Amino acid sequence: MLPVVTPREMHAADAATIAAGTPERELVQRAGWAVAHEALRLLGGAYAKRVAVVCGPGNNGADGRVAADVLARRGVRCDVIDCGTDDAVALTHALARADLAIDAMYGTGFRGVLAGTAAQLAAWSQSAVIPVLAVDIPSGVDGATGSAEGPSVRATATVTFQAYKPGLCFAVGRSAAGNVRVVDLGIALAPIVPSVHLIAGSDVAAWLPMPSATAHKWMHAVYVVGGSSGMIGAPRLVSHAAMRAGAGMVWCGVPGDAVREVGGTEVIARSLAATPDGTGLDATAVDGILSAAKRFGAMVIGPGLGGHARTVAAVQQLVAEVPVPLVLDADGLNAIAGDLAPLRVRALQAHVPTVLTPHDGEYARLTGRLPDADRIASARALAEETRAVVLLKGSTTTIAAPDGRVLLAMRGGPELATAGTGDALSGIIGAFLARGVPAFEAAAAGAYVHGQAGRRIGSGLVASDLLSAIPRTLAELSETGV
Repeated sequence: MLPVVTPREMHAADAATIAAGTPERELVQRAGWAVAHEALRLLGGAYAKRVAVVCGPGNNGADGRVAADVLARRGVRCDVIDCGTDDAVALTHALARADLAIDAMYGTGFRGVLAGTAAQLAAWSQSAVIPVLAVDIPSGVDGATGSAEGPSVRATATVTFQAYKPGLCFAVGRSAAGNVRVVDLGIALAPIVPSVHLIAGSDVAAWLPMPSATAHKWMHAVYVVGGSSGMIGAPRLVSHAAMRAGAGMVWCGVPGDAVREVGGTEVIARSLAATPDGTGLDATAVDGILSAAKRFGAMVIGPGLGGHARTVAAVQQLVAEVPVPLVLDADGLNAIAGDLAPLRVRALQAHVPTVLTPHDGEYARLTGRLPDADRIASARALAEETRAVVLLKGSTTTIAAPDGRVLLAMRGGPELATAGTGDALSGIIGAFLARGVPAFEAAAAGAYVHGQAGRRIGSGLVASDLLSAIPRTLAELSETGV
């Protein structure tokens, strides 16, 4: 796992390293050399090349000036522009003849809106025909959240120091940073003990158990409860995704006659008591579900259930009493919106973890507010309140444990922004829970595999495409750890 540190934590680590005997000047020299090295890589060499280095105040600008000195010694002609001079003509001239632009204006502690030549560089970078290299983070981006109040530089690549920053993982920052390279400057992170990490394929491979020679289908069974009139596709997707992710047996419980739309495959269809109008799950189904649940390694509740009052009551009781690990998604989350008491009751049971998988709208219904720009803090707050693992969906998925640990999965892309992909994610997490993976790691592994499977397919993806990509993704992880 790769550590992710906030600007404040990075400042503390810098200070501790300097106090321990490494001069600040030495750290700036190391950073400048790293920037110059990456610049030469982007340029493809030094011969007949010219670079525009736009420098700001503080260490970010100092890094850029050192990089310019190193490049000049290698034969690269450098135009160094001080963004504080507000010399628009000089900047325009330098960019017009450059083969590469280096943004060394503002670092991860920037707040506010770029102005003057800084804003000019940001605007130019949006359609730049030459590479743009950012130092630590693209200027204009908030290093703590990835948001930007105004224009920000759009980089081809970013050299960041010692560790990822949240601003490189979320929102504008993630897309603006381009290819991120983390450079070790010899700054000790130990004093701050990072609690946020980026997950890699090797982490997921280590978390997932190896198949057992004595495995039996009931050892890793998943029970899916979902569906309502016209909404049977959702629990079907959950069920098949769970099977593809390693569940040995999957029951798909849906209300009433809708069960006929589930059967005919490896998934076992189970009819559950329906509401009097036949549209949703009735509260009288709860006892039977709870009795059967003891045979399963995990349950997934919610996709397609609808919002009938009797269904809401059924879900609330199930959340409080299901005796096995639980994934709560979609209408399962909506059923406890505004009343988290069932989760608090559930948290009193030992060894029955819960994974909540909200998107922003569901998060708002659960908490009464949308997630903040600081998505790490938002996910943490809900995890602490509910004592559940929270998987906050997004282009970067944030997984928070009740104890404050956070994992980030950056594999997802725009191809997953289509109906039903969240159902597949719930099924994958359910299978991993049933296979004995702890809830925090199961949710993170599910997010990673889900995103990687989407990448395998690419544009034009529909949710059912993920089903065949899941086993290939898992096999690749097992063989190569990526």
